[in-house]
Amino acid sequence: MIRLDKYISDAAAYSRREVRLLVKKGAVSVNGITAKSADMKIDEAKDSVCVNGEKLRYRKYIYLMLNKPQGYLSATEDDHDPVVVDLVPDELKHFNVFPVGRLDKDTEGLLLLTNDGHFDHELMSPRKNLYKRYYAELDLPANEEDITLFASGMQFREFTAKPARLEIDPADPCKVYVEIAEGKYHQVKRMWEKAGKKVLFLKRVAIGDLELDASLPCGKVRELTAEELAVFGW
Repeated sequence: MIRLDKYISDAAAYSRREVRLLVKKGAVSVNGITAKSADMKIDEAKDSVCVNGEKLRYRKYIYLMLNKPQGYLSATEDDHDPVVVDLVPDELKHFNVFPVGRLDKDTEGLLLLTNDGHFDHELMSPRKNLYKRYYAELDLPANEEDITLFASGMQFREFTAKPARLEIDPADPCKVYVEIAEGKYHQVKRMWEKAGKKVLFLKRVAIGDLELDASLPCGKVRELTAEELAVFGW
């Protein structure tokens, strides 16, 4: 059971004070009956709540897929640059989501956003060994030696990268797919630097078995489906 004002403030962009005013105006109904008190208890799983005739969808936690554009920081705020939460639609901003992991400022593609700290912890935990898949375009063609180099694991000053998977486009060896289990700062670019090549374009296309929705425009957000959440055992 949950208080009506909390239910509405969790489900929609209303403050508790605004909910009390809505109830006073007779704009809130529960199961078709006009609510008389903002602190009445309701069952969030069973009761139907409407505000101004519109049925609300209640959920405590939210899980979003963002097709991140270049130029945005994977953060909730910054004094100089735009951040990924700026791209969240107004009707979802009250959930106060944050990025799960990060993508570099000049990297595009799949980024998850949530307000569920447990979900974030589970996906980011090193024991999860969750591979992320990137599409990259290089200044020079990739070759079989690069596949061996990536698979061997690379030593960097502050960490040793786990073995990475590399696929080369047979039609254009300057186009490749890289799968890494970490997500260190500029990791994919630094790995290619060790191979003597420069990344010209980088886009994350999958996290584990979750692929970026090809129909989701760059800069847009949508909620994950139940089937997509199930990919992570959620």
